[in-house]
Amino acid sequence: MNSDELYRDISRYLKGVKVDFSKYEPDLSGLTDFEQVVLNETRKIPYGAIITYSELADRIGSSGGARAVGQALSKNPCPIIIPCHRVVAKNSVGGYSGGVGLKKQLLEIESNEVL
Repeated sequence: MNSDELYRDISRYLKGVKVDFSKYEPDLSGLTDFEQVVLNETRKIPYGAIITYSELADRIGSSGGARAVGQALSKNPCPIIIPCHRVVAKNSVGGYSGGVGLKKQLLEIESNEVL
């Protein structure tokens, strides 16, 4: 992973430029198989879209596993590259390892209506 290019892409993203982070391959080897499945599915959530923890659980075949999905997302080693901020609770923005305020800012950057 070219760190200069990644830095430029993150900087552009934070300025509101839509950036495709799929060319970066974060190292998930230290995570469980379930956590890797959750994070890899999270990478498929399009820019500007949001889904709920329950919807993500359903997508990976773990119906009723919203809490487990949230726990897996909390282990995300590469926020923004793996856009876990796009996963929200049914009635709120949900949690975020960088803090709820940062999650709301990232959602605002992507022009989502913040819950």
